[in-house]
Amino acid sequence: MRARLLSLLLLASACKESGGASCGIIAVAGPLSLLNQFAVPEQTLTQPPAQLPERIAVRLVAGPVVSAIVGRRRSADGADSALVIGVEGTIPATARPQFGVLVVAPSGTARGVMLYENEPVRGAPELGTVSIGATSLPLIGIKVDAERFEDARCPFFPDSVLR
Repeated sequence: MRARLLSLLLLASACKESGGASCGIIAVAGPLSLLNQFAVPEQTLTQPPAQLPERIAVRLVAGPVVSAIVGRRRSADGADSALVIGVEGTIPATARPQFGVLVVAPSGTARGVMLYENEPVRGAPELGTVSIGATSLPLIGIKVDAERFEDARCPFFPDSVLR
C-alpha cells in the first residue's frame, strides 16, 4: 500500500512539473519500457562509450531530473576503468534508488542516466557506479533510441538541467 501511494505521489508530481497527464504517464511507462529493452539482443552495453560528456542528466523514474559529473575511476596501474556518475542535485528524501541505467543513443551519444528503485537487471554487466552523497549504486547501460519511449514535450534528459 505504501509503495502504491508513493508511486501515485511521484506520478502526480511528474504531471504537475511537466504540465500534463501524458507526461506523467510517460514518466512512469517510458522508463519501464526502457528496462524491457535489456532483453533485446545487442542493446545491453558491455562497456561504456569511449566518448562521454563532462556532465550528464540523471532522472529518478517519475521524479526530478538533476545534473551529474561524469568521471572514471582509475585502476592501480593508472588506466581508466569503471565510470563514476556523481549526482550533484538533490533527489527526494523518500526515494530509494537501487541502480542506474546509462542510456546511450544508437549514434553512441550518452543521453542520460535513469535511476530505478527496483532490483537491477539480472545479468547486465556493471559499467561503474552512480554516487549520490555517501551512497554508491551499480550502473548498467543500454544502447537504445530513448525518443521512442518519451514525449518530446517532456524529455527524460532535458539539456536545460546541464546549464
